[in-house]
Amino acid sequence: MKVSEQRTHLHGSHAAAFAWMGDVLGAGLVAAGLALGVGHVSGVAVPPLWMAMLLLLAGGLARAGAQWLAADLGMADAMRLKAAERARHWRALLEAPPAGRLAGAEMARAIDSVEMLEGFEARFRPMRTAAVVAPLLVALLVAFQSPVSAAILVFTLPPFAMGMALAGTAARTAADRQLGAIRHLNGLFLDRLRALPEIRHFQAEERVLRQMADASTEVADRTLATLRVAFLSGGIIEFFAAIAVALVAIYAGFNLLGILPFPVPERLGLVAAFFALAMAPEFYLPMRRLAAAYHDKQMGEAAREALATRAESPPPLPRAEQFAGVSARDLVARHPDGPVIGPVTFAIAATGLTVLVGPTGSGKSTLLAALAGRVPLESGALEWAAGGVPPLGWAGQRPLILSGSLASNLALAAPDAAEAAILATARAAALDELLATRGLQARIDWAGSGLSGGERRRIGVARALLSGRPLLLLDEPTADLDAESAAHVREALRAMAGSRALVVATHDEALAVLADQRVRLS
Repeated sequence: MKVSEQRTHLHGSHAAAFAWMGDVLGAGLVAAGLALGVGHVSGVAVPPLWMAMLLLLAGGLARAGAQWLAADLGMADAMRLKAAERARHWRALLEAPPAGRLAGAEMARAIDSVEMLEGFEARFRPMRTAAVVAPLLVALLVAFQSPVSAAILVFTLPPFAMGMALAGTAARTAADRQLGAIRHLNGLFLDRLRALPEIRHFQAEERVLRQMADASTEVADRTLATLRVAFLSGGIIEFFAAIAVALVAIYAGFNLLGILPFPVPERLGLVAAFFALAMAPEFYLPMRRLAAAYHDKQMGEAAREALATRAESPPPLPRAEQFAGVSARDLVARHPDGPVIGPVTFAIAATGLTVLVGPTGSGKSTLLAALAGRVPLESGALEWAAGGVPPLGWAGQRPLILSGSLASNLALAAPDAAEAAILATARAAALDELLATRGLQARIDWAGSGLSGGERRRIGVARALLSGRPLLLLDEPTADLDAESAAHVREALRAMAGSRALVVATHDEALAVLADQRVRLS
């Protein structure tokens, strides 16, 4: 988050907290109106009844206005923070797809965790500040009428703080576990839903159902544990609030009757005693509100920790308009949760076909990601001839499919491409059969329903070729293709290599034979 965004965020949170403290002043006006009204009825107060009614009305309006303003400011602050977090994590998720982790869990982190910040920022954070200052403000207002009653209220705070600290420690642990369980369930559900045809094919329904049931049970157990802690913290507040009100009531009553068993430096009148008694419940009201928002705190803190530990994509490298070649010198890289590759040394010219070969798990995809700047280098260096990473096209093993037409999916990196160019590139990527059966304007859903694995790969390859980028990185472009389609793709790649640089990770020996250079990983 930028410094200006941080300042705006702090100002919004503090403004909402001040609005909540304004609610205390409204409560003071209400209590004063009640006290004067009781005094007027009892014949001990000089002010007329209309003044008491005016104070009650002013206090009610002040409280309603303060609560509305606090909620509005808090929500505006939360929306700003969520927008900044969403932009940061969606960008990281799109630029650096997770390796070795459930895609659904990463999506839950980017969506659900960001949404969980709303309650924390809109309600809990302002109330936390108000809960520290507002009770002292209540005690100050009470002290003008009864210093001893104010001292009684303040005296109940230390043991209350100790109890809340113990409950808060347990709450943090419970919330972390609950959020982790929810994230795992969301990820499991999304990934199993994507694999539903395979699950049915291999008759694995029972096993998947058991996995989902176990994950759901864990979420339920974690939620109950979190609620138990929330009820505990609420019970602590109610216990000390009841003690505070009871002590003030006993003291005020005995003082009015003059039967206190010990001397006190004050003599209360009916109006002062009633004011102190009316304000006593307000002393713990900010903490009651804080307790009501305590679940927001638990989920918000757990969400903040989850977002903070999100594996960020590496810092963006300097960019160049053209590609003049790149040299890797003793390069060592590690994809998150993936293998370490290297050290490896090679050079890629401005044009030509370079293939990365090696057994499964040797790190071919990781090396492609390192060239794209998606994976940090542990050692060694990439030396770009033009001073930075050029515009590049990427075709991974699982190309992104968006809801829309086939043409819009092909032209994702070149939205202004003419239909003739899209059609020619699609045919070069051996998508003739798909074009014949469905056409360029065929509708495709976000899951790519009706597309085979080979067609998905060819859409990714065609998208990279159509982008016109000077450097193309392709991951297994001929996998899952029949012999004729694979031959068409090889021919298209060989032709493209005459005008730009292609780096291809492959197990296809027929494609490797056409390469200008082989980089072998082991």
